[in-house]
Amino acid sequence: MSNIRFTKFIAAALSFAVLAGPLVLTSCKKTEKTSGKAADYGSYGAEIAREIAAKFPDRAAYSEGEKATASYIVEKIKEIGYTPEVQNFSKEVGEGEEAKTSANYIVKIPGTGFYCRQDDGTYQIEHRVAIIGAHYDAALLPEYAPKEEEKKEEPKETEEGAEPTERPKYVFDGVSDNASGTACVLTALKAFKDYQNVAYDVWFVFFGAGTDEQAGSQAFCGSLKSEVLYSIDVMYDIDSLYAGDKVYASSGFKSLITTKKYEMRRKLYQAYDVCFANPLYTYYRFDLYYNESGLRFDVNDDGYKDIFNELPNTISDYKPFDDRGIAIVYFESYDYNYNDLEKMKETKNLNIQDFGGKVRRTPSDCAYFLDPLLIGDDVDRDGDGEIDCTGDRLQIRVNCVAFIVLQALLKGSDKGMTPAAYEEFKAEATKQTYFTESSETSK
Repeated sequence: MSNIRFTKFIAAALSFAVLAGPLVLTSCKKTEKTSGKAADYGSYGAEIAREIAAKFPDRAAYSEGEKATASYIVEKIKEIGYTPEVQNFSKEVGEGEEAKTSANYIVKIPGTGFYCRQDDGTYQIEHRVAIIGAHYDAALLPEYAPKEEEKKEEPKETEEGAEPTERPKYVFDGVSDNASGTACVLTALKAFKDYQNVAYDVWFVFFGAGTDEQAGSQAFCGSLKSEVLYSIDVMYDIDSLYAGDKVYASSGFKSLITTKKYEMRRKLYQAYDVCFANPLYTYYRFDLYYNESGLRFDVNDDGYKDIFNELPNTISDYKPFDDRGIAIVYFESYDYNYNDLEKMKETKNLNIQDFGGKVRRTPSDCAYFLDPLLIGDDVDRDGDGEIDCTGDRLQIRVNCVAFIVLQALLKGSDKGMTPAAYEEFKAEATKQTYFTESSETSK
């Protein structure tokens, strides 16, 4: 990984030289111009994330708020031009309890397929699958959830002439976990309309009840036949992009199997390649990190000490895929720069320490609290009077992660060749055959 660190150092140095002074990250204004540059998807995703947070702050798994959020997502999908498949599922409940139901929403876009080598040496088209997903529900951890008596408490009336009561510091709405991830998947779906001849069949999946031990993701994987599971090359899971100090990409825990490490992490390395091959740092000061803590302990409970690198400290919707041996790439905002696993948290920002630097599923995960801390001034980099760089952290991260995932799809499959690559392969094989036969004839 020394090459990666060196590349990141060079990127940072070049960006610093290009910029006249520090780049202040801020929100987009109406004068922002589109340039066609990498990840230039505008404010679409950030607006969706904040709208989900504002309209559906109470969207716990199986709740009416979660169902309303799902309806909102379906409308957005239809606006883009697709009609999603609906996969309903339910949770087992005790006798006399009300049934708990939720749903996954799936958009399947077929690709050209890959030419895969068969046992007899011939090549046939096979359809390989890449999944881009996120859970759309949100919930406070039980220790932070309001007690029943607090829920039933009637709001106190303000006396006539008195100043209105100040709004509470925290009004939980899950803008980071996981309105940001949901918005990123929608952004990727919208941007994917501009991609042509992608070899992968790409499935965009919005999981319900993710905060209930990945119930939606579990139901989705559990519904797939073995041959379909075999066809899935990778699952990209997008979660909590906003509040953490940096954006990380991680592989799954199955990659700890020594004989499968590279195979299970190659898609992760491809995501890094996309980030470093495009000027995302120059344009947006966006970088993609990986956990390089180097801590040694038994990560996967197999009785052996592992190196805690390129792995997450968070369980999310990727887990059912990872459990089935499917390569995953998990995107999240976090801070892994600690020498103690117990001390790891999302942010060292001194203004976000009321819950020990944790944001996900705490009251601090709300736009009302986070936006004033994470939004600054817009930037007119070339001095022409028009904004050419947003500084809204939410917008930057949603757009850049969506871009990285889509570009990573173009890296192809280890199992076969794209039609274009296959045509080149055939042409080269024909050329080699011609020269070999010519050489033998001339003897």
